[in-house]
Amino acid sequence: MAVHIESAVSDQPTSASRAVDTASAGIAGITRVPPPVNEPNLAYLPGSPERAALKDRLKSMAAERIDIPVVIGGREIRTGRTQQAVMPHNHQHVLADWHAADPEHVHEAIAASKAAAREWASWRWEDRAAIFLRAAELLTTTWRQTLNAATMLGQSKTVFQAEIDSASELIDFLRFNAFFAQELYAEQPSSSHGVQNRMDYRPLEGFVYAITPFNFTAIGGNLPTAPALMGNTVIWKPASSAMLSGYYILRLLERAGLPPGVINFVPGDAVQITNILLDSPDLAGIHFTGSTAVFNSMWRKIGENVGRYRSYPRIVGETGGKDFIVAHPSADPQEVAVAVARGAFEYQGQKCSAASRIYIPQSLWPDVRDRVVGMMRDMKMGDVADFRTFLGAVIDRKAFDKIGSYLEDAKKNAKVIQGGTPRGEAGYFIEPTLV
Repeated sequence: MAVHIESAVSDQPTSASRAVDTASAGIAGITRVPPPVNEPNLAYLPGSPERAALKDRLKSMAAERIDIPVVIGGREIRTGRTQQAVMPHNHQHVLADWHAADPEHVHEAIAASKAAAREWASWRWEDRAAIFLRAAELLTTTWRQTLNAATMLGQSKTVFQAEIDSASELIDFLRFNAFFAQELYAEQPSSSHGVQNRMDYRPLEGFVYAITPFNFTAIGGNLPTAPALMGNTVIWKPASSAMLSGYYILRLLERAGLPPGVINFVPGDAVQITNILLDSPDLAGIHFTGSTAVFNSMWRKIGENVGRYRSYPRIVGETGGKDFIVAHPSADPQEVAVAVARGAFEYQGQKCSAASRIYIPQSLWPDVRDRVVGMMRDMKMGDVADFRTFLGAVIDRKAFDKIGSYLEDAKKNAKVIQGGTPRGEAGYFIEPTLV
């Protein structure tokens, strides 16, 4: 038996990252991906090697100002129409200049997706999966601190919020998706004597448009890679306020062996890019996380255009909501208080899972209120490079101003129990607030 094993942690790129050597005639076998398990979170304790490594990477990346191009078909395009990626907690500190795509580049991305589709779809699924599994191994080892540092600096996540997101969750997405793809391909119809029934799975007819949010680097990696794993080619518009981590995800995938044109990186004006792509007959799918209003508008436009598409686009979206906590009179006040404080204020409340409302019995309220306020007063807000920080800044000026308007309304029409002050001189800081 001949077995070819590719190094899981090598940083050297390969032309195809094929996991199974099929060159030897007469050798056959059924490939199975490793059973996935959740990636453990590193603790970054004082004196630990991972803490020192991340501190070093934060320092080196903060000292850089990189240039982020549009990347189409593996070709880097610098349009000259640049915008800045800044630290939200120090908004005068520029981390990168990124180039916005022009309309012709969006059309080029459609063409590049079509050009890459035939070969990519012809790959065995195991060989496609090998690329994303290798990306997971690189992220587990040599790339972990880079993507964590990019998320901390560019999205103002604390060390623990970054670790559970840009490291562990993205690694889990890459590994579990490969396993679920294996299970999907294994689903076959039953056969009777003298008959063999078989179902072939093929990619969609056209490109998938992936639109990713700022608040989870893992979602930024998952939305383009999940359809690519199944043989689709993708046009990816990353969030303008998470450009640094998005760019490093693309470079990670390239290092893992992703061929040019499979995922095309197209930052720029969201409305302009979306209108062009949704008008294309080659639109085959949407993979979206963002606001309900934006998703509704895309769904509406796809419905208006349905007669012009080559097939019916598959539409997958996750949108916002208002999460709440309901406490029963028998609940433990300390447990409720911890759930409120952590559920509401971790990552500045910028999560779809963040608690924004509490429904609580009057009998519990005074005790829970006092405990929550005590925790809020102890929350350290500031530079996320200080690992004692609990709260960074909100993502950008637009969010800062919007939340500030809510606080002004609360002061006029409700009772602010704790917090309520925006502090935007150095960074986009909003005090944790209980109304």
